[in-house]
Amino acid sequence: MLVPNIRALSWSPTGSMIATCTAAQIRIWNPDRANVKSSTEIRNGHNASFAGSPGGNVATVEKVAFCPTMDHVLGSTGGDGGVRLWDVRVPGGAAGGGKGTALADFKAGEPGRDPALFFTWHPNGHEMLVGTKEDVVYSVDARRMSSFDAEPNPQWSLDGTLLTPFPDQKTSTHYYGMSFSNSGRHVFATTAEGPVKILDYPSMSILHTLSAHSGTTYSVQQSPRGDWLAVGGQDSLITIWDTYDWHCAHMLVGHGSPVRDLSFSFDGTYLITGSGQDAREGTSGMEVYHVDTGDVAHVVDTVNPVSVSAWHPLRYWIAYAGDAGGLKIVGVGSNV
Repeated sequence: MLVPNIRALSWSPTGSMIATCTAAQIRIWNPDRANVKSSTEIRNGHNASFAGSPGGNVATVEKVAFCPTMDHVLGSTGGDGGVRLWDVRVPGGAAGGGKGTALADFKAGEPGRDPALFFTWHPNGHEMLVGTKEDVVYSVDARRMSSFDAEPNPQWSLDGTLLTPFPDQKTSTHYYGMSFSNSGRHVFATTAEGPVKILDYPSMSILHTLSAHSGTTYSVQQSPRGDWLAVGGQDSLITIWDTYDWHCAHMLVGHGSPVRDLSFSFDGTYLITGSGQDAREGTSGMEVYHVDTGDVAHVVDTVNPVSVSAWHPLRYWIAYAGDAGGLKIVGVGSNV
């Protein structure tokens, strides 16, 4: 799959589609068909005018993520300060012509000055957290205003509630990323200072703090079974936390570059990582870690360091980017 400079990727909940973003473009692939003709392209997915701002300058797409409960709904954030929902069904569906249909927009930051850097879906599939460069965090409620059965293009709305500053936060904190717990009752937040904060949702009160990294933490993810929490940081370390008593069970070394991306396999047995835009500073090869032991179970040979990676939601397939040629999928039974 020839996709240059991939910034983010996301599997749909059934694994029937995988989305990538490169600069201003979004593309949705069929993992069984590598031909570009089988994909859906969304050009200039974020521009300064879509969220109600003047002008029409094209902005960078920062992140894409599929809704966890609806296979055809994709969310994206960009340098225009906004979050947008898309219907990415194949030609003949609501996304007529295979170009993607915009469902709803929400403006979280100012175009060019306060880009939306991260967003994460709540497990219920209709709430999101959106964070900007200026540490403004919104809870965004995505509601379908009409039934999919009633019309081919149902109406949606995005309503945001400002959450910052958080309760109990006595000093300014810069947040690099957030993810929900599997239950949706808690939020895990990485910080510039290093500690990962466990917050109650939706009050955002601080419940607990995890400290193990010597510098900034970038990524955090709970395993599908819920028994482990993985944290990646600027120090190139990955810490694995036991969620029963919140002790650090493993510290994984040898990654070689900052850890900005984490992904558990569907059964929670294995973990892979990526380094985002810092990948060029790292080493080639992608380690597949066995979570229970902390050992390297396998190394996927790559020419370049891995920038982003993600396990298939139902299979032992790994999608990753970093090598020439763009998106690659490897694993048992993969023919891409």
